[in-house]
Amino acid sequence: MARQAGDRRVVFVGLVVVLAAVGIYLTIGGTGGGESEAEPVAEQAAQSQGARQEQVTAPEPTVVPTASGAPFDIYSFLPMTKEQLSAAADIAQRFTAAYGTYRFDEDPAAYATRLQGFTTAELGADLARTVTSPGTIEQNRAEQLVATGSAQVKEIREIDRSSVIFVVTGTRQVTTKAGPANRTEEWAVTLTQVGDGWRVYDIQPADAGQEGDPGTGAEGVE
Repeated sequence: MARQAGDRRVVFVGLVVVLAAVGIYLTIGGTGGGESEAEPVAEQAAQSQGARQEQVTAPEPTVVPTASGAPFDIYSFLPMTKEQLSAAADIAQRFTAAYGTYRFDEDPAAYATRLQGFTTAELGADLARTVTSPGTIEQNRAEQLVATGSAQVKEIREIDRSSVIFVVTGTRQVTTKAGPANRTEEWAVTLTQVGDGWRVYDIQPADAGQEGDPGTGAEGVE
């Protein structure tokens, strides 16, 4: 019996030692496992914080300048005022419309006089010679030609302090023995300042520019 009691004490002591060893292992192992799991979490938090800092400190995109909305006066860049340019454009349109308006049974001299009301003396004389020439008169009478003109300024080709060239679109409603027709031409009309007004100095087909003799009258626009 005494030996059995001693054996039980030995077994008990052994169990205590084993349990203590297991407790120490679990304590050490559990702590190590916790640290290994915490490290990735801390690293992710640091990366997230760094990303937020990069977003905050990143430079803002460059703003592209836009129009201020302030009024832009193009006439301040031209060598003549708005009123002067408007007056010249009005003369160019009215002259081109008159240039395309004539009829076979009208006195050619009356047609020439209408044109001379818009032109310089030199151009008026040239046009008068053309529209009163026997060849022009005979052709218009043979065709019984009646033309009614209208005009619209299309663009400014050239401008300086005392002259301006407009491209003018002229439209004529024409009636002849062959029947009615609509004809459209583009003219380069040069105006020069004479006193306080404007006079037509030259007229040419727009694609021919302003070189050569002035354009002709009724026959020339056919």
